[in-house]
Amino acid sequence: MSKKTENFIALNIAVLTVSDTRTTENDTSGDCLADALQEAGHTLFTRNLIPDDIYHIRAVVSQWIFQPEIHAVLITGGTGFAGRDSTPEALMPLLDKDIIGFGELFRQISYDDIGTSTIQSRAFAGFANRTLVFCMPGSTNACATAWHKIIASQLDSRTRPCNFVGQLV
Repeated sequence: MSKKTENFIALNIAVLTVSDTRTTENDTSGDCLADALQEAGHTLFTRNLIPDDIYHIRAVVSQWIFQPEIHAVLITGGTGFAGRDSTPEALMPLLDKDIIGFGELFRQISYDDIGTSTIQSRAFAGFANRTLVFCMPGSTNACATAWHKIIASQLDSRTRPCNFVGQLV
């Protein structure tokens, strides 16, 4: 079979918003990710919004990566340098493998939009228990950039020369 005619494989994806200020009514970043993944043909398996607390973040994501039905987790928020920004500290210990290139590429792409402020992004990704975890800033624009310019193609089984789908299903 030709690589270009390979079928799309829909994934089950969870979305987590980490914020002390957002609510379900104004969570535009979570909405952006949920809408984008569904428009791409994936399934929004679950969604949550929690305060920026290391142990709360770790508990929710640990529960999700334990579920074999969840292939990927998209997390928005808590990746900056403010006092309560703790997503990296919460989740790095859970990762089996880092995807160093995600943070590097995200900051490179973001430079065109926000200039040197991109160095304050601690966006990162990795694998935990065969689940792909992407952590990005809390701004809606950052989530759109991450999804459309990086994540969407890596969660599409038709992307060549490689994608992450074979590692997840």
